[in-house]
Amino acid sequence: MVMFIPCEDAKRLIKEKNAQLVDVRTPEEFESSKLPGAINIPLQDIDYIGIHKLQKELPVVVFCRSGQRSHMAMQILLSQGFNEVHNLGSYMAWNQCTG
Repeated sequence: MVMFIPCEDAKRLIKEKNAQLVDVRTPEEFESSKLPGAINIPLQDIDYIGIHKLQKELPVVVFCRSGQRSHMAMQILLSQGFNEVHNLGSYMAWNQCTG
């Protein structure tokens, strides 16, 4: 079962802990609907780009279209030694909450 972080919590992590917001969709999907402050690291690149672009000591919040690719990205980052990785699920969750 895939567990998603509530978007209010994700927004609080970004605001208070400087969490990194990572869109693991394709560059085309990213261009069509960007979230403010998100960086695009497609799932197929997360294992080798993520380790260089992201800071391990900061929380990471990953998301995609449905939550499946971001779940896989979360597992990869955790296996690479990132301490705190959260799955927001769908990028649409972002706009469905206040916070």
